[in-house]
Amino acid sequence: MQTNRLRIVFMGTPELASHMLRIIHENGCQIAGVVTAPDRPAGRGRKIKHSPVKQYALEQGLHVMQPDNLKSPEFIEELSSLKPDLQVVVAFRMLPKAVWSLPSIATFNLHASLLPDYRGAAPINHVIINGERETGVTTFLIDDEIDTGHILFWDKITIGEFETAGSLHEKVKQTGGPLVLKTIDALANNKAEPVQQTTLVSDPDNLNKAPKIYKEDCRINWNQPCRQIVNHIHGLSPVPGAFTEYPVSEENTIQIKIFMASPQKTDHCHRPGTLLTDNKTYIHFAAADGLVNAQILQIPGKKRMETEELLRGFSFPSPVSG
Repeated sequence: MQTNRLRIVFMGTPELASHMLRIIHENGCQIAGVVTAPDRPAGRGRKIKHSPVKQYALEQGLHVMQPDNLKSPEFIEELSSLKPDLQVVVAFRMLPKAVWSLPSIATFNLHASLLPDYRGAAPINHVIINGERETGVTTFLIDDEIDTGHILFWDKITIGEFETAGSLHEKVKQTGGPLVLKTIDALANNKAEPVQQTTLVSDPDNLNKAPKIYKEDCRINWNQPCRQIVNHIHGLSPVPGAFTEYPVSEENTIQIKIFMASPQKTDHCHRPGTLLTDNKTYIHFAAADGLVNAQILQIPGKKRMETEELLRGFSFPSPVSG
């Protein structure tokens, strides 16, 4: 079957998903409908903001659905009326069986890791936090469990030494688009050969996980080795951002977010977390086995800046030379 004859329903919410929707749409596939998260207040003004997927769908005149409850009879009925042959899912919620079993061919998901490793909501972040040097993207058939369905295709991605979640996100976009198109074509023409994930797992307990990241996960632990700290910083950059707290006086503490850093293994006598600066050119933090050189950071009320730029307008009290 030609892919432009398929009736495809796309499901997703963030920017990564909108990129995949655009790739599918621009390659001549017929988008019967788009399912995305309900509009939510965002930003300081708490204004209602469309998701990136909804924004693209509206610009292209596509049919948009935003159910609060994926199990609601009204949503299932509307989805059924679209008569989907295929459903493509990217960065969306877990689907009930009544939804993922609906298409005449299949429902598949694009996941930003080499499954079965790094199942979960934040694979891009966790592969960098864990110091991996390789990851990838995988398409798989959705079933009743999260990220456990039969694998369709995958492609590898090299992780650079100082990769951030932001730069890896771009690599995932560039690699994931062609993989999604390849998967659509294979499913349309019955050329896919799904592989059970259980056949690829020798010890399920040894699989790396990629759970959702919460605020406390972003706090930097300066008692760790400096390379591990830098991985943590880069794995959370640019969002949500790794942070530490610094006392600017006896009464006040500010939160410092760090987005880029480098490790420097060296002996020192400073307590882990001690900030070392000349208030002109460098900001270092003491770690268990050396120093972490902060290169891009942000303090409250200021934009994200390189270290020297920040120090031109802000001085840390009682700097320690080092």
